[in-house]
Amino acid sequence: MTDDHLAEAGYLDVPSAAGGSASRGWWDANAEEYLDEHGTFLGPGDFCWCPEGVREGDAHLLGDLTGLRVLEVGSGAAQCARWLVGEGVEVVATDVSLGMLAAGARYDGGVGRTTPMVQADARALPFADSSFDVAFTAFGALPFVPDADRVHAEVARVLRPGGRWVFAVTHPIRWAFPDDPGEAGLTATRSYFDRTPYAEIGESGRVLYAEYHRTLGDHVAELVAAGFVLDRLVEPEWPTGHDRTWGGWGPVRGARLPGTAIFVTHRGRPPR
Repeated sequence: MTDDHLAEAGYLDVPSAAGGSASRGWWDANAEEYLDEHGTFLGPGDFCWCPEGVREGDAHLLGDLTGLRVLEVGSGAAQCARWLVGEGVEVVATDVSLGMLAAGARYDGGVGRTTPMVQADARALPFADSSFDVAFTAFGALPFVPDADRVHAEVARVLRPGGRWVFAVTHPIRWAFPDDPGEAGLTATRSYFDRTPYAEIGESGRVLYAEYHRTLGDHVAELVAAGFVLDRLVEPEWPTGHDRTWGGWGPVRGARLPGTAIFVTHRGRPPR
């Protein structure tokens, strides 16, 4: 990929196909920088759901995984799946970015584990129908495609009836506020209902990065359409004494506004 310097960034209408395909190149190019910044907090083999620091070892949002087959969607460097491997869980991690998966292979070497990893677009999972019992993602895939309904449909396809689907995303209310962890991030400046994506455009006119907003209602409607039942919506509070900032997340905003929404669901009857 040739260098294409940033020319424009903001809330921009971009072609859906271009925005949806930008994620792979962006994460390939920025995997090392991202992990240099956040890798210590995430850990090479820990399961962190969100910047608030919720760990699966404490929260147990996936439930009892004994004897179950688990799929991680949009895994990044597969830190969460790697933790599950250490717990004796049969798991497969998928991500669209080869750069992230390569970093995951290095993490495997560092911790002495072998994590099954597959490069795949979450909208076209390379697995047979009903081949997993549980699927999850911690901020993977869903924010970076304009057609998240396709992700839900694919997850529903590869899950067995009753299988759990748990995913963490930026809390939708955050899109009404500037992405600033300080006081400036406490005043709403955009309509919550404005679904224009945030995008970065290169000098060539190519979409380098795109992130998409969905309201809570949008998320629920997409889940229902894919045949899922919402069991629980988790909105983690900012922990006392947790002073780390991560983009727009931090103790100032975290004390007043939710930053993460975690949807705990299961596959119900197929949609009509």
